[in-house]
Amino acid sequence: MPYSLRRLFATILVHCSPDNPRELWKQFEDSMSEDFKNLANIMAKDIHLVVLNHINDILHSMGREINEFNLVSKTNINEFNLVSETITSSKMANEAKEVYFERNIIVNDEDLLLHRKLNTKQKMAYDVILQRVFANKSRAFFIDGPGGSGKRFLYCALLATVRSKGFVALATATSGVAASILPEGRTVHSRFKFPINIDERFSCNISKQSSLAPLIRDAKLIVWDEVSMAKKNMIEALDSLLKDIMDTNVLFGGKVVVFGGDFRQTLPVVRSGKKEDFIRESIVNSEIWNELEKLRLSENMRAKTDPSFCEYLMRIGNGKEKTNMDSKIEIPRSFIVPYITEKESLDLLFNIIYPDLHTSFHDSSFLTSRVILTTKNDFVDEINDRLIAQFPKDAKTFIAMDETVEPNDQSQFEDFLHSLNPAGLPPYKSILKENCPIMLLRNLNPCEGLCNGTRLICCDFKSRVISAKIASGDFKNIHVFIPRIPLLSSDDEKLPIPFKRTQFPVRLCFAMTINKAQGQTLDYVGIYLRELVFSHGQLYVVLSRAKSSSRIKILIRPSTVDNDDDQSTYNIVYDEIIQKALL
Repeated sequence: MPYSLRRLFATILVHCSPDNPRELWKQFEDSMSEDFKNLANIMAKDIHLVVLNHINDILHSMGREINEFNLVSKTNINEFNLVSETITSSKMANEAKEVYFERNIIVNDEDLLLHRKLNTKQKMAYDVILQRVFANKSRAFFIDGPGGSGKRFLYCALLATVRSKGFVALATATSGVAASILPEGRTVHSRFKFPINIDERFSCNISKQSSLAPLIRDAKLIVWDEVSMAKKNMIEALDSLLKDIMDTNVLFGGKVVVFGGDFRQTLPVVRSGKKEDFIRESIVNSEIWNELEKLRLSENMRAKTDPSFCEYLMRIGNGKEKTNMDSKIEIPRSFIVPYITEKESLDLLFNIIYPDLHTSFHDSSFLTSRVILTTKNDFVDEINDRLIAQFPKDAKTFIAMDETVEPNDQSQFEDFLHSLNPAGLPPYKSILKENCPIMLLRNLNPCEGLCNGTRLICCDFKSRVISAKIASGDFKNIHVFIPRIPLLSSDDEKLPIPFKRTQFPVRLCFAMTINKAQGQTLDYVGIYLRELVFSHGQLYVVLSRAKSSSRIKILIRPSTVDNDDDQSTYNIVYDEIIQKALL
């Protein structure tokens, strides 16, 4: 608990900008020091410094340092100098904690044996990449493979082998969800300091003199998963960053970089974009694309016991499944939840995906091994609201504080702001219960597993903090406190009134959007198509999340009252992307 409190304190300093950090420190110093007081090898007079040092380590992992927050009064010269000298001499304070962490990753025995389990195509890719790594020869690769073909398994084998020999290997992904299931994974935004709002002129916020530059110079291998979801200028910015840090014009600074993805899946988000906008932003239209060596995986490891389903998925992904007179494809009847009425049909879907919720609510593995996927955030919220109402335990309601960026607009637009529900912000009104599953919406501390997309289980609630446990990945079952933090609406949302919402940065995740699920493998998948899929790859993504076809159920709402077609849907595939990706 003291460790969790120190992490909470650091999170508040960085994300909440408290008015008086020193008073906050004085108020809770004893509680944050309890574990160190019980250690025989730490003298009582040193505990104060040890606790501050640990808080400084956490702050460094967030890109900040303790001296920014004036926790020790400069009028107390002796104490101030002692704290400053101790913190400055700390090994982990000389470089960001994440740098120290990456250089000292301990690979578990299970991961060290992964290379023995690779299939033929995986082993070929593994050997080609490592030959370059250990010969210090530059090369950039793209691992192509349909969902379930073992891309992540290959990444893990590569990362384990390189790290086990004492080298730095950086694991990144475009989305928080995909990053959270890589060993020591980070989002590319977090790792390479990409800004939240990316435009044509953006660059990575890492200079040659920064504490992260030595880490990047030392990296023998960089892995970037789900790159098919990234805009081409992100890859081009990474190329520029690595060239700058390595002081060379060689592609990616002469590093061995492994990109991976599946262009049958969803493409980069382009707000209000048309087909040509999505195609233009894809990395297949970057000059760098032709410089990548393509390594292809084909065997579907996720559903290898169901070969006919694998073939069906490939036809869906490549846009080759036959269509009917309405240009729709027919979904196998075994997948379908019949449409009766909205309520009855949704209840059927809920009971299939979350059976016996009243008795299974305490089982975190049960809650996080399944999900209902749909197309829009509004539909996600409706499903989450219905399922939290069915969930046992007492409800806790948390109301946000909304503030316009321009203070003079506050009184005029306050009620309007409460009605807004942008995808990147938590809801104005959050209803949560003990043991319910939630998803983090911000990178609070990626070094310790708290990144955008991390799934957690709620343990307890206070008015200003949520107590939770991380539900999966390397930090599974780690206890964390999540405070309310101020969150600005994204420029991407194009809202009529820019505003700030102070709320717990989480959403319920019984259901999530199709895009959020990309990169995950789940035991059971429910699909709710209240409106049919509307962009490239969405149908392929939802159908390829489960381990077998028997664990997929789809509810399709007919397009009109007079229409009883609950078995067909559109399958949107941009042939221009598929053809370029497969060249």
